[in-house]
Parts: sequence; structure tokens; C-alpha cells
Amino acid sequence: MDIIRNDDGTLTVPVAPPRSHETDDEGNTIEPDAPLAPTTRILHPGEGGYDEALAEWDFQQDPDRGAAVSTADGREQAMAVIHSVAEADTDVTEAVGSLVDPEASAEALRHVLVGGVPSVDAFASEVAEAEGGDPLPAHEVTKIIGNVLAEIDT
Repeated sequence: MDIIRNDDGTLTVPVAPPRSHETDDEGNTIEPDAPLAPTTRILHPGEGGYDEALAEWDFQQDPDRGAAVSTADGREQAMAVIHSVAEADTDVTEAVGSLVDPEASAEALRHVLVGGVPSVDAFASEVAEAEGGDPLPAHEVTKIIGNVLAEIDT
């Protein structure tokens, strides 16, 4: 089962069914009659595991893509687009449309996601320093990154 990115930025992730720990009188594990179906869980930006799940969702979009490589130009554009969307200067479609090299920006954002919450926090501070204002909370930056990557991939 794949991770699903919902329109509100949440992710529906598969959760393995719980293992049976029931035993018979002799101590043998009792297997259920029917296999347990995997269940799902909704993860919200800022929730534990969200950044990792978003990185996995992004990988699912193009599994043949190699490891994310961030360039200086791509990172600068990525910071500008995140700041622009965060400040509500532009919507995501318009912000992505203004990018000179959307793929380089996407790679820079993927590189941020791979590093998890510490990387997103550092990126938020870098955006604030470069673009002005206070650093955004990591969960807000992660949500914007997801929206930008979804727009670039369409």
C-alpha cells in the first residue's frame, strides 16, 4: 500500500497490523483464521514521522529518481518559493510558475526532507535569514514543501 498525500497536506500511511501474541495451552502461537489487513493512519505536518513519510511519498512519485542533490541556485530558488508561499504573496501554482529551474528547486527541497526535522528546522532558519522575518515552525515548512513538490510534479 502506498502513502497517499491528501489535499490538506496530511498523509495517509499504511500501518502494519498488530502481531498476534495469543498462545494455546502448549505455548504455540495461534495464527488468526484470516490474514489481518493493513490499516492506515493519518499523519499531520509536525507529527512524528511526517517528514519521513513525506520523503517516502515523494520517492513513490518517481522511484527511478536518484538521490536528491541540492545545488546553490536550486536552494536559493527553493528558499524564495517557500518564503513567497509562506508570506501569502503568491499561491503555490504561481510561485512554482515563477521558478527559473523548478527541478533544481525540487531537488533542493527533497534534500531538505531527507534530513528530517533537524534539516527542516535549519532550512526554516536559513529562509528567514535570507528572505527576512522569523523562522517558520518546521511543520509549516514541511507542509509548504509538500505542496510545492506536488505542484512541480504535476
